[in-house]
Amino acid sequence: MKRSGCVLLFVFLALCASLFFNLILMALLGTGGAESMTSRAFMPALQEITVEDGAAGAGKIAVIPVQGIIYTDDQTEWGTSMVDDIKGALRTAMDDDSVKAVVLAVNSPGGEVTASDIIYHEVLKVQKKKPVVVAMTSLAASGAYYIACAADWIVANETTFTGSIGVIIQSLNYQGLFDKVGLDAVVFKSGKFKDMLSGSRPITPEEQAYVEGMVMQVYDRFLGIVSRSRNLPAESLRDTFADGRIITGKDAKEAGLVDEIGYVEDAYDKARALADAPDAGVIRYQSGINFQRLLRLLGAGAQSKVQVQLDGAPRFQLQPGQAYLLPEFYAW
Repeated sequence: MKRSGCVLLFVFLALCASLFFNLILMALLGTGGAESMTSRAFMPALQEITVEDGAAGAGKIAVIPVQGIIYTDDQTEWGTSMVDDIKGALRTAMDDDSVKAVVLAVNSPGGEVTASDIIYHEVLKVQKKKPVVVAMTSLAASGAYYIACAADWIVANETTFTGSIGVIIQSLNYQGLFDKVGLDAVVFKSGKFKDMLSGSRPITPEEQAYVEGMVMQVYDRFLGIVSRSRNLPAESLRDTFADGRIITGKDAKEAGLVDEIGYVEDAYDKARALADAPDAGVIRYQSGINFQRLLRLLGAGAQSKVQVQLDGAPRFQLQPGQAYLLPEFYAW
């Protein structure tokens, strides 16, 4: 009797689970077939929040935030990264015919080279179909400015910190510490450059030249993007504002690195003008829950952790050997 009761309970739970997942699959199939199911179930779910009302049928301006350090690692309990979320929002805006233009609300010091380049590439895709305007707030430096170069128009505040056109790779040398405690690294390598950023020994002149060559290769790409986007000679930029310095929005406007001094509302107005949609409303995207995120959240309970930052200062540790479009003072 006890065994049959357990069997009935198991069957009941199995039926409930089956019903739950079938309902999810039916909802996904209802949005556009099997192809839609596979593509949408694993894309970040987005909800629209109204920022400014518009006239009926006039369309909308989609605001997409680019905030914080730009990098590709998973950052949230949802298992997504900043790059994932921005790509999802850009593609949603690009495919939505009611979205007439996009405003990127940028408040970022930059970040990884490749992460910045991926977002830049996605912004270019949108810009080929509809206008893109960047609204810089407190900070839009290095990798964030790299992304901004894909837009049709850049609005900055006079007090915005921007620029920082440059590339950095950092390593840590701990040979002196090893000597003090009597440790010595033993390395077996297949080639002379295999451990070129090892902190257990000084870097050789040949290794330094090689790393600097890689940095300059990425820098030349960044410089070329700025030069083409802003219609400014690369060599004059190299000798002035493209030496890694941070500049204010006011100086950036005088140098031709931004188009307008203003606020985010001015970016909305410019987006409406470029899209010829003067009565368009303004919405922003907010991440919601989708199937992948739900499963991730359900499985993350036992691994939850809380991180506390006591001094309140934004910090980011540069990973040895990783190239960054990031002001050096923003890292530790």
